[in-house]
Amino acid sequence: MRKNIKITAAAAATAALALGLSACGTDSDPAAKGETGAGADTSKALVVAASPTPHADILNYVKKNLADKAGLELEVKEFTDYVLPNTATENGQVDANFFQHKPYLDDFNQKNKTHIVPVVDVHLEPLGLYSKKVKDIKDIKAGQTVAVPNDTTNEGRALQLLAENGLITVKDGVGTNAKLSDITDKKGLEFKEIEAATVPRALDDVDAAVINGNYAIEAGLKPGQDSLALEKADGNPYANFLAVKEGNEGDPRVQKLAKLLNSDEVEKFIEDTYKGSIIPAFGEPAKS
Repeated sequence: MRKNIKITAAAAATAALALGLSACGTDSDPAAKGETGAGADTSKALVVAASPTPHADILNYVKKNLADKAGLELEVKEFTDYVLPNTATENGQVDANFFQHKPYLDDFNQKNKTHIVPVVDVHLEPLGLYSKKVKDIKDIKAGQTVAVPNDTTNEGRALQLLAENGLITVKDGVGTNAKLSDITDKKGLEFKEIEAATVPRALDDVDAAVINGNYAIEAGLKPGQDSLALEKADGNPYANFLAVKEGNEGDPRVQKLAKLLNSDEVEKFIEDTYKGSIIPAFGEPAKS
């Protein structure tokens, strides 16, 4: 079995740029046909880009315990940001990715003219509010600073979480599309916008921070125990899913992995490993 390859943002960016210069044009076949894209070589290992935790952990569980029996050769490449996995998938550097939710993907595709589509939902990662300086959300007061992710969809989620817990008010109807400019009452709080992966490191420098579930776990936080406030799982639209470039949904390797990611074994692994901080989201495949 091949070893996992951990790619730093800088190294991956160089590789993605080089590949981007020679990448093939977008496959014109519609996703509905379920056809394998012309650039896919189904005789090779399926290479999947993933955030380290929990995405790569889940994939590595599949690789070590389920893939061989299913006749799937799986290679996991770890990326530490939210941009390169999609650009690498678009350019053909990897065959698929597993790190994101639908609102983020929709926004990314629109802004970058990429053609990434969901294949199957796997899990939910509740966004949480954390602090090293206060023990209760009621102790967050005017004059204090709250860090939030700076990408469009996760910032909107963060602001909605703060609004639902009474720390701010936002314009009616903006929901998870909220921006800082949509705050109608900051209640004296200051906000610091930071790239999502680095928000945990800002906890020492701010009074509180809204952190994505996977990055919270990587930082040693336990969302179910350590958060001052946590997104509700019921009706949450932010399921994380396996994704591919449009036209590659029917790749037999992708279909095998999708089935394994929705297996009873993976459900038990998620429940036993993350104990409610990460929640299985099996069911109907995500809609494009």
